Amino acid sequence: MKKILETQRLCLREMTYEDYADLCEILQDEKTMYAYEHAFSDEEAREWLDRQLGRYENDGFGLWAVIDKKSGVFLGQCGITWQDCGGDNVPEIGYLFKRKYWHNGYASEAACGCREYAFNKLGFDKIYSIIRDNNYASQKVAERNNMKTVKMFVKHYYGMDMPHLVYCAERNKI
Repeated sequence: MKKILETQRLCLREMTYEDYADLCEILQDEKTMYAYEHAFSDEEAREWLDRQLGRYENDGFGLWAVIDKKSGVFLGQCGITWQDCGGDNVPEIGYLFKRKYWHNGYASEAACGCREYAFNKLGFDKIYSIIRDNNYASQKVAERNNMKTVKMFVKHYYGMDMPHLVYCAERNKI
């Protein structure tokens, strides 16, 4: 397993197929996946994991497993992916954590680590987070990550129009 970065409490590493059950605990929890409007099926979860493994190979980054350094427990996923942002392809910090680990600052800590990785290792001048307009917890994580709202657009997903806020941090403005 390839380690990507460490923060004070966390280690982010590439996911493997051995992480499938932990990933399903996130993706198949309706309450965790409320911004997606559905919990994922087994097949959708497998496709999600396959997509991350492909991103590691093709892009050199993706969503990574977030591991508690003390316990070794899989807490969630956080990382950088290319995303459509209203017609522009941008690098985005995304995060999803097991609900039982919410409200511990893990998402903010991991996202801040990913911001620094994006600027210092990948050389991006800007990094984004694209967040559903009703996902207030993720919006707060983006704000703690020194990101500012720069625009709004509508994604069509799962048969619905979903307004999204676009947050951005710039390398020279942090």
